[in-house]
Amino acid sequence: MFNSTHGSITVSTFFDMRRAVSGDKYPVKIRVRYKRDRRDYVTGKKMTIEEWNKLPETKSVKFTGMKRDIQASFKIIDDIVWELFNTDSFTFDALNIRLSKGTSHTINTAFKAKIDNLENDGRAGTQLYYNAVLNSITAFRGEQIKFSDITSDWLRNYERHMLNDGKTYTTVGMYMRAVRAIVNEAKRGGLIKESLYPFGKDRYEIPTGEGRKLALTMQQIKAVVTYSDGREATERYRDLWFFSYLCNGINFTDLLNLKYSNIAGDEICFYRQKTIRTSKVKKEIQATITPEMQAIIDRWGNPDKKSNNIIFSYLTGNETPMQAKKKILDVTKRANRKLKAIGAAVGIEGLTTYTARHSYATVLKRSGANIAFISESLGHNDLKTTENYLASFEKDERRKNAALLTNFDA
Repeated sequence: MFNSTHGSITVSTFFDMRRAVSGDKYPVKIRVRYKRDRRDYVTGKKMTIEEWNKLPETKSVKFTGMKRDIQASFKIIDDIVWELFNTDSFTFDALNIRLSKGTSHTINTAFKAKIDNLENDGRAGTQLYYNAVLNSITAFRGEQIKFSDITSDWLRNYERHMLNDGKTYTTVGMYMRAVRAIVNEAKRGGLIKESLYPFGKDRYEIPTGEGRKLALTMQQIKAVVTYSDGREATERYRDLWFFSYLCNGINFTDLLNLKYSNIAGDEICFYRQKTIRTSKVKKEIQATITPEMQAIIDRWGNPDKKSNNIIFSYLTGNETPMQAKKKILDVTKRANRKLKAIGAAVGIEGLTTYTARHSYATVLKRSGANIAFISESLGHNDLKTTENYLASFEKDERRKNAALLTNFDA
């Protein structure tokens, strides 16, 4: 009924017949499309199919008023889209923040809009992350935090609040990057002036936490993979850790999503879910199936090897993104409990599912593998990422080399 185009952005009204909302009535919505993505916005109007078909031509007072209201809703969204397009600052987050301005000009509302977008996109992990940050800032300053409140001093006080609450600098950095992302969208949406922008040099700089990364030696890896306390659960999670290590350090999210269709001959081929959405170049990772990996598949894998079946049957493949994410988090939590117990038994502190990835990369580096090969195996998009990733694992090596400088009796 109403349509407009701004470059690659289209705005249009449509009759959403996917699900009735009241008897035989369906909602009228406004759809915004941009770069193969779309968002639907409600108008508050609903009608029958017959009424919708009559709407463009009828002269009825009732329908004329409804048509005028739909047009008013369309114009609000279209005007904002036009402004953002003209300033080369259109994003759906910026649009949502601008739409929330009239009712609740707060960072809380902007976070909620972001969370809704992530839910629509099926990005459950990032959705949970933003939800955790929203809960944190709400606990810090309440449910009506204005964008004008977000100053450098406010951010420093929020940092202290998190540290006093037991958060690490790594977590502080993660939470602050989420706040900055929302503030950046508000800035692009025209809600924050450049002079009031609180991040950056001589303002507030986000701290960088150095998380403790543990890479095992070959002797320690052998101690882990040969350990048994006679319990099936211990052996299952131990074997999943070993599979992760052998499969190019695959993380548990990707591991638990592997299907038999990912097996091509003697290799497992997959894309990292962490970067598949954000990377321009989609890098497929190939991992050779070693005899040890095949034995783990034979022991713990789904015996029904249809191509669409998930190999390790913690997921069914029919879950919503949020259901799948929660199951993966639960499996990872249980695995980490078992790994902690294994670590205590064999004298390794800090053994977790992620240690497998660290160990895979570092064992290859210590063995003289080409860094380009390591980078490709890990699914990194540039060598610099791999170099930074590996550099933090070599404290023990630095100590050994430093000792050589005074090894006078050698």
